[in-house]
Formats: sequence, C-alpha cells, structure tokens
Amino acid sequence: MLRRLAAAAMAAAAVGTMALTAPASADIGPYIVGGTRAAQGEFPFMVRLSMGCGGALYSSRLVLTAAHCVGGTGTNTSITATLGVVDLQSTTGRIQVRSNYVYRAPGYNGSGKDWALIRLASPVTTLATLPIATNTANNSGTFTIAGWGAARENGAQQRYLLKAQVPFVSDSSCNSSYGGDLIPNEEICAGYASGGTDTCQGDSGGPMFRRNASNAWVQVGITSWGYGCARAGYPGVYTEVSTFASAIASAAASLGG
Repeated sequence: MLRRLAAAAMAAAAVGTMALTAPASADIGPYIVGGTRAAQGEFPFMVRLSMGCGGALYSSRLVLTAAHCVGGTGTNTSITATLGVVDLQSTTGRIQVRSNYVYRAPGYNGSGKDWALIRLASPVTTLATLPIATNTANNSGTFTIAGWGAARENGAQQRYLLKAQVPFVSDSSCNSSYGGDLIPNEEICAGYASGGTDTCQGDSGGPMFRRNASNAWVQVGITSWGYGCARAGYPGVYTEVSTFASAIASAAASLGG
C-alpha cells in the first residue's frame, strides 16, 4: 500500500520528503521536476526549512508546511527558516529565523491531515504572505508548484528555487492511479498523464497555488506525497487546503499569528 512514513521517522531521517512503505526504488517524490528557475522576488512567500522541506509564509510569524515534515506539537527551537532569496547561498536579502513552536494537525497519523504550522521566533514583516483557499472555488485549473527539492527522482536538493505548472487531476482519476489510496476530501491531485513535471523529494510542505478571480495568489495545496517523481500515470498528491482552512486559522490564532 502506498503510504507516507510516520512523521517521526521522517523527521529523524531529516530528508523532508514523503516516502512509501515500499522498496527504495519506489520512494515518493517532492522536488520540482521539469521546472525552471524562479526569479528573485517572484514568490516572496516561499520558505526553505532546515530539515529539508518547503513551506509558505502564512503570516509574519507562521509558516504553513506538511505534518510529515515535523514532529509532534510543542516547543521546537531546532528549525531554521530561510526566506527572501531564490538562491540559498546568497546572503543578499536572505532572512533566517529560528522556530520556537510547532503545531501539527490534530489526529495526523501518516495518512491525510498533512499540514502543520511552524511559529517563528521573530516576525518577518518585509515579505508578502500567501493566503490560503477557504473554499473550493480555486481547486481546479492549472496550479503553480515551487521548491528547492530535487530536479529528478533520487537527485540532489537544489540551490535555486524552481517552479513549474501542473494541471488539476480529478479525484476519481487520481484514486485509480493510486489504487484507492487517495483521501478525496483531504487531498487534491495535479500533474500530467505523461509525467515529466512534478514535485519531488525536498519539496514536501511547499505550496501549490494559483491566481484567484482577483489575480492574487492563493494556496490550494501542500506538497504531500506521490509515487516516484514525475512518473507517467502518477500525479502529485497535495493536502487540500480548503478542507482544513478553518482548522488552520484556529490554530494560527492560538499561536498568536
């Protein structure tokens, strides 16, 4: 059965990507495969996390990421968030802030509910945040994905932020690809039937987003899991943000952000 490893195991491995309880050759992906470099400032809300995951700036003090990227809820000062740059080696404009608390989705057990909030020790007020979808109005069409993950399956993490576009895949089609493993009310799929473009190892926790009717960016997904990277017939699977919008907002309020 295709499933992510437990979050604790993922955190211990510090690989920041989803994996399957299957042979190593079938490891799950999250990096951007088939992408191009993002321009400096193009996606100011993008966050790179030190455990090897991505995230998006939800508010000045909070980063929205995947539950499988973090351990349990509680005080956590071990994560460093890097923001403000597309080149992770650049010091010009780079902002680095440590975490002080992690909130993982209640009930997360490695299947579904794959979201978490990381509270930063100090606010980041100079960068735009990424609003989340609160309904399903934007849960179709073409999405943008971005991250510093590998550019090919089992490849190295990237120095530069990569971006790509992927089309929505229906729940029925996606569930067929994954043998019924999809959780339709909690997950949303995107990718090409022919493969070639996808998130991959290291992109986990990063946002999948698109322009809304007002031409503003809105986050509709969180990079969660998939079979391999950009394989034909296996779209990327993302946490369906709109399903958890109220829970995320409540958690954010409880964290002061």
